[in-house]
Amino acid sequence: MLDNSDRRLLASIQQGLPLCSRPYAEIGQRLGLPETEVINRLSALNQQGLIKRMGVIVKHRSLGYQANAMVVWNIPDAEVTTVGQQMSTFPFVNLCYQRPRHPDWPYNLYCMIHGKDRETVLTQLEQLTQTLNLTHIAKTVLFSRRCFKQQGARYRLTHQES
Repeated sequence: MLDNSDRRLLASIQQGLPLCSRPYAEIGQRLGLPETEVINRLSALNQQGLIKRMGVIVKHRSLGYQANAMVVWNIPDAEVTTVGQQMSTFPFVNLCYQRPRHPDWPYNLYCMIHGKDRETVLTQLEQLTQTLNLTHIAKTVLFSRRCFKQQGARYRLTHQES
């Protein structure tokens, strides 16, 4: 059950954490809570499954990364976990995850590569392909054509639970 402090805390993080060295202290100051209580409450909300995860949304285009590609791979099922773990170690691979195949979509491993331009992304992809010996593996490179708004979770906090 959420109490009023939890509701206020969830409302305060919906727009993202403050960009400062101690964001939980900053949130606590706004809400009249000690930093440790903010951290403990967020941890409890996570353990209860009310918060699934907390992560960073990087607005890569604002940082000069104008090209990004989702590369989808048709990796043999017996190798997909190992290959995915290896891909995720490359500094230019931002996301790497497995998805089920579909009859009209044979790909099961996805990785995102951001670069300053398309040539950089394609060079990095070639490095990844050669280093992991994936030249024989079917893949498709899907470059983004436009940037969508990125935002974190939104919580419906109107209903009283306590």
